[in-house]
Amino acid sequence: MKPHASILVADDEPRLLDGIRLTLEATGYKVLAVPDGIEALDALQSWPVDLIVADIAMPRMNGYQLYKRVRANPQWVAIPFIFLTARAMDSDIRYGKELGADDYLTKPFEPEDLLAAVRGKLRRAQQLTQHTALPSVTDLRPMTIGGLRIDPGQHRVWMGKEPVELSAREFTLLECLIRQVNQVISPQELTQATHDLETDYTEASSLLRPLIRTLRRKLGYPVGEMGCIENVRGVGYRLVPPDD
Repeated sequence: MKPHASILVADDEPRLLDGIRLTLEATGYKVLAVPDGIEALDALQSWPVDLIVADIAMPRMNGYQLYKRVRANPQWVAIPFIFLTARAMDSDIRYGKELGADDYLTKPFEPEDLLAAVRGKLRRAQQLTQHTALPSVTDLRPMTIGGLRIDPGQHRVWMGKEPVELSAREFTLLECLIRQVNQVISPQELTQATHDLETDYTEASSLLRPLIRTLRRKLGYPVGEMGCIENVRGVGYRLVPPDD
């Protein structure tokens, strides 16, 4: 686990916020405590963050909105995110998990439960960053599918005539999809390629969700549209040829 990790905590209850800060600082973490999502976003712009703990019911910007803004930014997409909330209904918990949050703790909570969640998510994040995605194939010939062109040898992508800048994992993900165009690929298989990680369907889906989201946006598709990367619910993802 990363020593002296930096944790951003957002909660609009001052006493609880101060208690969380003291609990984490007593364990050696660096903590920045803010009262709402807007200030959390401001902090992310200038403060290196290893993990985020956020309440849901906050003024100006709630926890769900904060989570979506964090996951929409390629620089923050890999930061572990824990919801800490009094919303204990199954529907609330289910929604938080469907968004892809790394954990969901309900109030009231024991400090030991919070610390266990924080340690676990930081340790998992460190394990993931230590793995380097390796191409699963050695064929470096350029490929064109509809309006999408990829050159594995030069590590370059174009949508139509426009170049697309991708991270290493985004490129590996797109390469896997384009090599099996029109075929559904399981999250486990894709995560093996992008993260060099063997895991179950649930964790693989959680790791892929933000990666798929940013890839779609970089390919030019607006928020909420799948574009050429289709989600086959409960099965996996499939790339269909985009328009020329």
